[in-house]
Amino acid sequence: MEGKEEDVRLGANRYSERQPIGTAAQGGGDDKDYKEPPPAPLFEPGELKSWSFYRAGIAEFIATFLFLYVTVLTVMGVSRSPSKCATVGIQGIAWSFGGMIFALVYCTAGISGGHINPAVTFGLFLARKLSLTRAIFYIIMQCLGAICGAGVVKGFQQGLYMGNGGGANVVASGYTKGDGLGAEIIGTFVLVYTVFSATDAKRNARDSHVPILAPLPIGFAVFLVHLATIPITGTGINPARSLGAAIIYNRDHAWNDHIVARYRLISKLWDMV
Repeated sequence: MEGKEEDVRLGANRYSERQPIGTAAQGGGDDKDYKEPPPAPLFEPGELKSWSFYRAGIAEFIATFLFLYVTVLTVMGVSRSPSKCATVGIQGIAWSFGGMIFALVYCTAGISGGHINPAVTFGLFLARKLSLTRAIFYIIMQCLGAICGAGVVKGFQQGLYMGNGGGANVVASGYTKGDGLGAEIIGTFVLVYTVFSATDAKRNARDSHVPILAPLPIGFAVFLVHLATIPITGTGINPARSLGAAIIYNRDHAWNDHIVARYRLISKLWDMV
């Protein structure tokens, strides 16, 4: 009851992460028909004393755990079948990823913002929609949830898991690491762009006559990106998903593709700065 009373006293959004999901309030005043939340400070010490801050991190952990659990199990089911016609195939895997994102964002949007992806968290941090404290905490919890989710799948049947790639992201035969990197950059851009577009306060105010459920376009974007990039890299637009599967699978070829892709991406971003 103590934690519940604190939420009532402070409000669930007392220390808001300021990402727009579920929080794009429309208000009067001035000449605008919408209200943008103020930019988040770089460091907000008060967050560390709020139960809502830790509850949001737990929500990110559980959501990423469930995301890896369901999606990697789907990948294993397709990989173990001798005939792709007897399984859901690539389309089913893509629906699994997109559908889980839709469901989990819907469930956690009011608690943590429903990021479930360090790339989304980092993008919202750069947009000043959440503090550095919260961004780091979210990313840590997302990675831990991904590791645990993949670990549970491996615990069901280790031989099957290790013999079918463990859901780890690797560059497919016939493609170069540069091809894989390009596919991942564009795929991640599509996802983050959709997140910002679907949850923009101005858009919600302008299109208020059109009901929009933010998790729906986000989940659909994940589905479409997976359709395009599963044949290239297995789709690693979620760094926590890639890291969790790589750690649990723990094979050299998976680590090589994982590390090289991340290193090249960081290098390109550094050169741009």
